[in-house]
Amino acid sequence: MANSINCPNGMPYTIKAGDTFYLIARTFGISLDSLIAANPSVNPDRLFIGQVICVPTMTTPPPSADNCPLLRQGSRGADVTDLQTRLRNFGFDPGPIDGIFGSTTHAAVIAFQRSRGLVQDGLVGVLTWTALGKNCIGPTTCPAGTFSYIIRAGDTFFILAQRFNTSVSAIERANPNVNPNSLQIGQQICIPRT
Repeated sequence: MANSINCPNGMPYTIKAGDTFYLIARTFGISLDSLIAANPSVNPDRLFIGQVICVPTMTTPPPSADNCPLLRQGSRGADVTDLQTRLRNFGFDPGPIDGIFGSTTHAAVIAFQRSRGLVQDGLVGVLTWTALGKNCIGPTTCPAGTFSYIIRAGDTFFILAQRFNTSVSAIERANPNVNPNSLQIGQQICIPRT
């Protein structure tokens, strides 16, 4: 297979040892279905090291934490009521729908995150809200030659530079108003395309 591939709505990715479509989808924060759809001629059960596939990037505006506030155990209010209602609608018992993020709601969030292949941290950020069907769409701010990325637990510019085959300085240039030492889960940044 050629080392280059045309990815009009995404970016090329070279398969490494241990890669699966599931792990690649989780790494890039995309759905497994969208990864499979972007690679119709690739058998996901027969990947090989060095194979180049397309990883779709977001074609719609990225999620915004403004529409989907970060909730955690102890949070209260209308957003928690919305969360509890959505959990119940998906078949996860949050306890009473009272706007209080208690231990029962926390357990329901973790069970929901597990069922969707999300990080099971009990925090309700953009990725969990989106999986619950909440529209977290906000305005896109990424310039040409970059794509948006939503910060997840454990992300640093160094880790992102390695994951997306770019440099820390390139990420810093694409995000002049972002403090790399103060990244927040759910925060949108721009990643340069390679």
